[in-house]
Amino acid sequence: MERTEIFDKVQEVLVDALAVDDDEVTSEATLIGDLGAESIDILDISFKLEQTFGFKIAQGELFPEGVAQNPEYVENGRVTDKGIGLLRERLPHFDFASIESDPSVENIASIFTVDALVNFCDQKLQAA
Repeated sequence: MERTEIFDKVQEVLVDALAVDDDEVTSEATLIGDLGAESIDILDISFKLEQTFGFKIAQGELFPEGVAQNPEYVENGRVTDKGIGLLRERLPHFDFASIESDPSVENIASIFTVDALVNFCDQKLQAA
């Protein structure tokens, strides 16, 4: 499947799950900040991606849990080098430039972009 096809399908999933207009779902748009996704929406998005693309998403594979609450990974409101390493390991399809330049916990949400979802889906499809 071509990347543009993957983007179109991810866009459809996000429009349906988040009740946003398709022109809001750009590659750079963040799921939480720009598109207004909440934790319950993340579950719906994961389910809809599985249905759309026919692959299984393991718990924590797309949206890792518990990193921000672990003192080993977050100290004084900042993601530690170990925390960034863990995120990189769990989310190889995400771009970490923004969190490396500003490792504040609040900045974690900025890595969850539409483009990251497209990368994730592309990698899952290639591995199948």
